[in-house]
Amino acid sequence: MSISTNYAKLREEIPKDVKIVLSAKTRTVEEIEEAIDAGAVDIGHNYVQEAGQIYRALKKKPADVRWHMIGHLQTNKINKALRIFDVIQTIDSLDKAVAIDKRVETAGRDIVEVYIEINIGSEFAKAGIKPADHEPFEEYVETLAGGISALAHLRLVGLMTMGPRFGNPEDVRPYFSRTKTIFDRIKALSLSNVDMKYLSMGMTNSYRIAIEEGSNMVRIGTAVYGKRECDIR
Repeated sequence: MSISTNYAKLREEIPKDVKIVLSAKTRTVEEIEEAIDAGAVDIGHNYVQEAGQIYRALKKKPADVRWHMIGHLQTNKINKALRIFDVIQTIDSLDKAVAIDKRVETAGRDIVEVYIEINIGSEFAKAGIKPADHEPFEEYVETLAGGISALAHLRLVGLMTMGPRFGNPEDVRPYFSRTKTIFDRIKALSLSNVDMKYLSMGMTNSYRIAIEEGSNMVRIGTAVYGKRECDIR
């Protein structure tokens, strides 16, 4: 099936109140353009340089398309990232948040929406804040949210997690459940300059479980584009 058909089928299956962020990593401009023409309005990318090339090629696409940084953001690439991405989903420390906040005005912007990235499975090879490194973890994340709330040019609007990948997607359920609990705890704090709207969790292999556990934003690639022939930067 075509990308357009795959996206339409996915959009029909997933509840309307759940946003679909299409992962554009390693995808061609033509593939992403077809997805946008099919109705996709949220595009995610892991790499700043590659995203920049695609962004420039798609300049004439609809203005309502929003670009999400969903990969680890290196401090030396913040300036470039702010010229591309509307949303940064991968804040993993207050230092990173402060570094971004300092550069927002220079990039000609007022406010940037950000999410805290949680490595809920404490996996060594993945980015994000690990529960194994910060106990009690829920309190640690709440403190980070409070720190971000004090920054003039950032608005915390959600949490993001990948969750461990298992052969049986059902096994990731408790990790998603814990992330939703953390999300609810931060929302209940009613912090100034914080508007917890999005829980970004669930990918092609796990989005159904994620939605059942409260996700209202899923990051999908393979289910729309098909399997990658390669996975290179």
